[in-house]
Amino acid sequence: MRIKGTDLYRVWMASAAIVAMAVPQVAQAQDAATGDATMLERLTIEGGKDTDRQATGPVDGYVAKSTGTGSKTATPVSEIPQSVSVIGRQELDDRGVVTKIDEALRYTAGVSTEPFGSDPDTDWFYIRGFDATQTGVFLDGLNLFSYGFGGFQTDAYMLERVEVLKGPASVLYGGSNPGGIVDLVRKRPQAEPAYSTEIGINNFGNAFFGFDANDKLNADGTLTYRITGKIAGGDNYSDYSEDLRGFLMPQITYAPDDATSLTVYAIASALDQTHVGNGFLPYEGTVVDGPFGGKIDRDFFFGEPDHDYGRYDQQMLGYEFSHEFDNGWKLSQNLRYSHLDKAEELVYPYAYTATNDLARLGFKHDTSVDSFNVDNRAEKEFSTGPLDHSLLLGLDYKNYKIDQTQASAWPASDLDPENPVYGSGSLIYADPYIDSVTRMQQVGVYAQDQIRFGDGWLLTANGRYDYVKTDVDSRLATGSYESNDSALSGRVGLAYKFDNGLTPYVSAATFFNPLVGTVVGGGAMKPEEGHQFEGGIKYEPTFIDGVFTASVYHIVKKNVALTRRDFLQEQLGEVSSTGLELEGKVNLDQNWRLLGSYTYNDLEVAEDLNAALVGNRPYLIPTHQAALWLEYLVTDGALEGVSVGGGLRYQGESYADMANTAKVPDALVADAAIRYEKNGWGAALNVTNLFDKEYVKGCQGTFTCGYGDQRTVTLKLSKSW
Repeated sequence: MRIKGTDLYRVWMASAAIVAMAVPQVAQAQDAATGDATMLERLTIEGGKDTDRQATGPVDGYVAKSTGTGSKTATPVSEIPQSVSVIGRQELDDRGVVTKIDEALRYTAGVSTEPFGSDPDTDWFYIRGFDATQTGVFLDGLNLFSYGFGGFQTDAYMLERVEVLKGPASVLYGGSNPGGIVDLVRKRPQAEPAYSTEIGINNFGNAFFGFDANDKLNADGTLTYRITGKIAGGDNYSDYSEDLRGFLMPQITYAPDDATSLTVYAIASALDQTHVGNGFLPYEGTVVDGPFGGKIDRDFFFGEPDHDYGRYDQQMLGYEFSHEFDNGWKLSQNLRYSHLDKAEELVYPYAYTATNDLARLGFKHDTSVDSFNVDNRAEKEFSTGPLDHSLLLGLDYKNYKIDQTQASAWPASDLDPENPVYGSGSLIYADPYIDSVTRMQQVGVYAQDQIRFGDGWLLTANGRYDYVKTDVDSRLATGSYESNDSALSGRVGLAYKFDNGLTPYVSAATFFNPLVGTVVGGGAMKPEEGHQFEGGIKYEPTFIDGVFTASVYHIVKKNVALTRRDFLQEQLGEVSSTGLELEGKVNLDQNWRLLGSYTYNDLEVAEDLNAALVGNRPYLIPTHQAALWLEYLVTDGALEGVSVGGGLRYQGESYADMANTAKVPDALVADAAIRYEKNGWGAALNVTNLFDKEYVKGCQGTFTCGYGDQRTVTLKLSKSW
């Protein structure tokens, strides 16, 4: 494998390996000292002052009862006046989610993931039809904003849960995607000692090793630590494609009493890859036969092996602090600084030649990002007559700076899709067409009041004001500008909680989403804005451990921004999204776990500069989606510890072009798993796309199509103490 990682990357990976070897020895020494090797079970904390941990800690099976994403406070899922989905660690492990976050949401209602097929260096999320990849991804409630190629990536192994709040979230988080947000909740130090390691490999030869150690640092338990790390690498499914990646995440928590907690954490991660050949394939040659008379192989590499690389180094340093005073006020602050260095070069096709070869061009970029986020909150519960209030007041600040250059080499040599010959011709890059420093600063002040009254009624009222300043300093002759925007956002929701677990609700929300970038012809982009109406029913049965949600919604999004093939921005007039979502997760008993989802999403172009597109459906996103996963665990007898699981994923038809003249057909994909766990030892075999169905995941234009996942067989061995 060709290694291009930095010295910092090698130091961190070496540290991870040393800790990984030391952790089991420490655990064994502790067991030897007591003379008894004890299997420590996962601790689920409930009630009292541990409500915050319920919203961030381990999920019991598949069913999460509390969340912090929909209200910025620990709140029952049933009391959030919008649809919320939570994917916990158990579900991630059962379905064999190893690295990519977008794989974690394959079974989630309202979410379309991996729309271009496999993309190892980017997690793609579309929620309720709208792209959440740039402004809708958060880590522990702080935005992982991205622009251009300046996006951060998170490994699934470092997470305790993945949460999705569907619909506008501007009232809590400021600039964010109107379809919803994905909040990644990292593993945190826990009260009970626990150690684990895992090692695995898939059928393409991509292997991984991870470790996770949690323990006390002093006798009274006021200091605890957790260190999590992973290294992975090997071949990918495309010809010539390979990668090496890893991360290290140390954390320390100081909790001198029940009222005070401080957690300091750091994350260092890196990736070095040769890209996969997917995402820029033509419609004719993937969905239908190409002009050469057939289809392009799924493992076809359309680039140039000697001119292809992608690498990033990213570091994060942050803390979470909270203190509850005797008068009932609780103050919290989350702060994080993040840095990213990323560079890529690749060659990709954009058309067919007269001889049915693929005409290609070269592209490269060099990007550096500095991001700072801080969120300050004050909470208090009190009563005014018959009304019980849970009040939240907040002030947050975001500063995102990206220094980037982008350049193209055109034309690159043509490539025969049936018999490719690489290495012909050289790449001559023109002067950069982007060479600039862009900074976006956003400050927001917000308030939320959750009011309970009348023995079951819950009124949620939110308001927020944002001020945003954007500066673009171009090193080219044109492209510099400065813009200032401000807006009010609001949400109001009403719900009634019946004793039998039914909670019907309605809500209305507005959003404001400032964008970084210039439009065709120059000048700043207008902020996206719009509103949503949502209604539904949440059900937590009293006779079974489960959560069910049915919701309908209507979103109107104005000033829609799209990235053209020349990487310039174009803003459409208006797009609406109307839909139905059904989702259920159940721990039937200690043996059976079940989850299912269905999505109907009707997207429509309401206004556009091109009148012919009005009334059409935007490309890429299917109208219908459905998924079902069933897991069975044997708890006694000779097969005790064996579990088997299986799932089906369905995606309906979608369009490949805005004119709605080309369709991507529907597809049904099966997944399966079998595991064995006993006395701390574990073995798992997961297979995605069990029958190796060949299908196209989606097309964003007739030359930007990507194949869906190939059959992937992953074997994992694990040990926990």
